Amino acid sequence: MKLLVMLATIIALLSPAFAQAPPQQRMVLMISLDGFPAYALDDPKLPIPTLRHLIENGGSARMTTVNPTITWPNHTAMVTGVHSDQHGVLANGTISRTGGWPPVKVDEQVDKEKMVHAPTVYDAAYKAGLTTAQVNWVAINRAPTITWPFSEWPSPEGPVESEMIRKGIISATDLEKFERSNILFRDLIWTTAAVHLIREHKPNLLLFHLLSLDSVHHEYGPRSLAALSAFAFLDGCVSRLLEAVNAAGMREHATFIIVSDHGFKKHTKQIRPALALAAAGLAGTAYVLPEGGSAYVYFDQSKAAELTSKVVRALEGVEGIDKIIGPDGFAVLGLPQPDRDVQMCQLLLTAKDGYSFSGAAGGPVTASIPQQAGSHGYLATDPDMDAIFIASGYGVRAGVRLGRIANVDVAPTVARLLGVSLPTANGRPIPIQ
Repeated sequence: MKLLVMLATIIALLSPAFAQAPPQQRMVLMISLDGFPAYALDDPKLPIPTLRHLIENGGSARMTTVNPTITWPNHTAMVTGVHSDQHGVLANGTISRTGGWPPVKVDEQVDKEKMVHAPTVYDAAYKAGLTTAQVNWVAINRAPTITWPFSEWPSPEGPVESEMIRKGIISATDLEKFERSNILFRDLIWTTAAVHLIREHKPNLLLFHLLSLDSVHHEYGPRSLAALSAFAFLDGCVSRLLEAVNAAGMREHATFIIVSDHGFKKHTKQIRPALALAAAGLAGTAYVLPEGGSAYVYFDQSKAAELTSKVVRALEGVEGIDKIIGPDGFAVLGLPQPDRDVQMCQLLLTAKDGYSFSGAAGGPVTASIPQQAGSHGYLATDPDMDAIFIASGYGVRAGVRLGRIANVDVAPTVARLLGVSLPTANGRPIPIQ
């Protein structure tokens, strides 16, 4: 009860009538809870008291996603306001041609300036003289318009990390082999970094991303007991940021934007397209890059007329494959043509409910798995891929209900809250004021 009273007090203080404060006095915290499906909020007993209070004192909506419905393309859509064919992020990293076999690889370490092909809201904020920070955001490696970065791969030599170590907030040991640490520990460290940035630096824009719910959903599937525990854990992390804003004296001009990048579906069977291609004599000719509910198929673009029919015949009728989509169907999905973007595949596969694509090269083409698991990557038109949008605080009227919005609307909304311009966005500001 004491926790609820404290949260109600803090959130009430974060929700004044909207008065035009100078941009330099504002703070927008964009918090991404990876893999949080919109349908989860339909459960009145979901253990998320902090998020419930934010909704009650602000607004919420179901949010459509962009294709492919995976982490990096959708995070990039939310900061650029454009679809994947324009911002250029088609996977969890940049897809590069290798000149060998396999013909493509996904590189997470490409600099943001080369990876993202559209202006971002944090670029606009920085150029307007505002300060920016990011903690575990994606497609943002070495971004020159981030004032204070704490990356997915933190190092004791990093400017924010070294500052936190000097102050005794974290230790250098905490960051050793960080990428191998369990995801709950990493989320705790990232939350601690966000709290530090809020209290010490008061950035005008903070981009913050937590991963544990996504990991749990992949391992145990949505609507599992493990997933409920992950929801409660994330709610506690958000509560820490609320308390940090209050302690930093920013409560009057701070806005919380809580989002997710995609929803989730459970599956009990795997599709292994590489085995079907090998059986048709296409091993070493056609390559599959699986993305859960969808998969990219690559082969020599110069031989597309010859190879497309062979690959389609090899995959037609495979249990679990729903559609085989060619380039003539890419534009409506917000995806580029392969002759215009070397990252793009020649064919896109989609999975039926209960199935997920795998890169496994052994066993049957379609196989049952020992226990249910979870995937995303299904077409964005699937309502199970819808994400969450919650807004509360400065510039948000209490009780606003928005129905269904698009995630390309998030960037122009954040831009308006910060008093900056993002004319390249295709989305439009969400009516939260």
